[in-house]
Amino acid sequence: MIVDSHCHVSTSRYDEDRAEVLSRARAAGVAAMIDVGCDLASSEASLALAEAEPELVYATVGLHPHEAKHWDEETPARLRELARHPRVLAIGECGLDFYYDHSPRDVQRAVFREHLALARELDLPVVLHIRDAYDEALGILDEAGAGGGGVLRGVAHCFTGNARQALGFVERGFGVSFTGVVTFMKATEVQEAAQAIPQDHLLVETDCPYMSPVPLRGKRCEPAFVVHTARKIAELRGEPEAEVFAATARNAARVFGFSL
Repeated sequence: MIVDSHCHVSTSRYDEDRAEVLSRARAAGVAAMIDVGCDLASSEASLALAEAEPELVYATVGLHPHEAKHWDEETPARLRELARHPRVLAIGECGLDFYYDHSPRDVQRAVFREHLALARELDLPVVLHIRDAYDEALGILDEAGAGGGGVLRGVAHCFTGNARQALGFVERGFGVSFTGVVTFMKATEVQEAAQAIPQDHLLVETDCPYMSPVPLRGKRCEPAFVVHTARKIAELRGEPEAEVFAATARNAARVFGFSL
């Protein structure tokens, strides 16, 4: 049993074979998957998939930092409405992306803080997208009260920083989730981070359709592929595969608040 803690199966990349993708996930042992919203439209699509596949799929709602520039006065009310649905387990993905800068950095910061406030208000975890901004993101989490009794909690998804930064999220009570990047030969910092964090803060994901793990690089990613990421992490940590599968599934269930 394993959990894909971050995927985008509700997107158009899967319109022609979504049922088969979900079937392959089940066959691979995926017990649950978190389909993640990136803007209002994709958040609605994630929820629709979660409603259609209640035994397998959960949803999150939020604006990716690329989409932060589209936040307006109506956005919080719509996210709040979507987030109250029982199949929605988290706010996000949200955060800071200073690699692409598709939204101005000051806007990203402001919208990130809006998401954190909404997560605290609704007592939901947050799904963090952070790229080239880990230290600043940790500072904003501190401002918002991370680590203060567990009110603000969540997961740093698609972690690509170093071990020190990974442990920064752990110290604040957040999970750290790894994609197929950890299987890439040159991703030594990411591999060191996967080795460094305590097992009870470790999650795995595909972030599909992106970043297929070795040995499937170059193919459209899908939730069934998460087993390759977990196997690589088990190898790096010197832990049995079954133990890593079970621990990461348990951690995802705890972070997002669902039962396996």
